[in-house]
Amino acid sequence: QVQLVESGGGLVQAGGSLRLSCAASGSRFSSRVMGWYRQAPGKQRELVARIGTSGTPVYADSVKGRSTISRDNAKSTVYLQMNSLKPEDTAVYYCNTKGPSGLDYWGKGTLVTVSS
Repeated sequence: QVQLVESGGGLVQAGGSLRLSCAASGSRFSSRVMGWYRQAPGKQRELVARIGTSGTPVYADSVKGRSTISRDNAKSTVYLQMNSLKPEDTAVYYCNTKGPSGLDYWGKGTLVTVSS
């Protein structure tokens, strides 16, 4: 069983920055691929960034060059640093990982609102 708790969302002006955090409970954090997804009102949930067990990141084109995903295995935490935020980045951001059977685990999300 894995529990994921996101934090760090909030209201920011366009061009600003935020750092999201996701604290994971349970074992084997260092062996888990961790991801950040987001869901804007009326839209489907989409991948923002993912980080592998070796630290290799993957980014959506929409955030590439503006965001950095990182992980601290000692703290069982994954981060998403977002810079040059745009109004279209407004969404609920969710932390994700998969169990050995492929079952998805999700946090409850943290709201990011970017004002123009």
